[in-house]
Amino acid sequence: MEKAGNTIFKIHEAIEAHNIGMVENGIPKKPIKKFIKFLREIDDPRMSSKVEYPLYEIILVVFLAVMADSNTIAEIADFAQYKHRWLEKNFYIKHGIPSHDTFRRVLSLMDPALLQAATVTYLLDNIKMMKRTFNIPEKTRQYCVDGKTARGTGRLAGTEREVRQLQTLHVYDRTNDICIYSKAIDSKSNEIPAAQEVLRMLDLKGAIVSFDSMNTQTETIAVIVAQKGDYIAALKGNQPTFFDEVRSYFTPARLKQIEKNKNCFFEVKEKSHNRIETRRYYLTKNVSWLLQSAEWAKLKSLICYTIHTEDINTGKITNETYCYISSLTDVETCADSIRGHWGVEVLHWYLDCAMSEDDVEIIDRNAFQNISLLKKMALSLLKLIAPLIKKGVARTRKCIGLESDILLNMFRLLDEDSLVEAMLSAKPK
Repeated sequence: MEKAGNTIFKIHEAIEAHNIGMVENGIPKKPIKKFIKFLREIDDPRMSSKVEYPLYEIILVVFLAVMADSNTIAEIADFAQYKHRWLEKNFYIKHGIPSHDTFRRVLSLMDPALLQAATVTYLLDNIKMMKRTFNIPEKTRQYCVDGKTARGTGRLAGTEREVRQLQTLHVYDRTNDICIYSKAIDSKSNEIPAAQEVLRMLDLKGAIVSFDSMNTQTETIAVIVAQKGDYIAALKGNQPTFFDEVRSYFTPARLKQIEKNKNCFFEVKEKSHNRIETRRYYLTKNVSWLLQSAEWAKLKSLICYTIHTEDINTGKITNETYCYISSLTDVETCADSIRGHWGVEVLHWYLDCAMSEDDVEIIDRNAFQNISLLKKMALSLLKLIAPLIKKGVARTRKCIGLESDILLNMFRLLDEDSLVEAMLSAKPK
């Protein structure tokens, strides 16, 4: 199996190769109307006779506010108030600007599952369009499964009572750099059945699924294999007997023996942040000796992954060792998938640091989930337009807050006709 591709990186290369840049004038009506069409498909939970502001207009304003560095419901309401003329002119807002309480109430009532379906469909539809326009071939997909805690959700809505913080299970599409599924779970212990439920709903044919040791369960792997997917799963103490067996197999003598086989050994050395890091991957297809081998569907290989790090300034050396089981047998594909799994941790870092998710206390959990979904969508689009802005995600959000017309360029980039026109008119580098 080939390594998972990085579609966003290829799109960035194509944008820069065609020298596509910012456009100062004009409203990209077609892509904005397309976005509104997606939002109109979300069912409104309110009584129709009492609706003053259409649901799609409220979601649209919240999304644009999130793109413009608004993180709380109060900030969203402020954005709407001060940008109302711009919103009416460019985004067909016809029913006025809702109050803070209206934003809060609607976000609390709206079904996150419906919002998620609409936003993910919209993102994938646009990525598919850009791949077609730039002639970027389809690549193997990698889905990374991991959970995240929302630190700002530790109080019961409307009270001072402390409650368990909201846990969210994420399935991150590393290939397309988007979070394709978010599911709220009651506690960390419920992540396992939640992951199995989500994986049963996904099209995993030809995909690689990676996850940490918590989700290394025989039933989880059986679900992936039944869906015709492949897996790479971390091992730790939650499977003590199995973990000890695998770890004891990779003795120093056996690692040296594996190094001699280029089909079973892969090494990467990198220098960054005043550190030299050497990553080594050792793979064996010898799994028949394992006492539990029959319990793990499609088990074909064991991987030992070592990281040797040297700090250039202090001379400090650290060594780490990790073990994995997999249905894959190509060592470079396994290495790429293990390294690529950190993409879901990068997603969590962006949500915390660039999207300020952990700093915000939105105590209504349904409202938090809906804003979080719009933040994930905004994050994907901010990354997508990075070549136009040439700044990081956090700074780009602040720039949009200062100059909202940057968003018009984003929508222009999401229209196939506009993109082709920009490619034809742009001066080559």
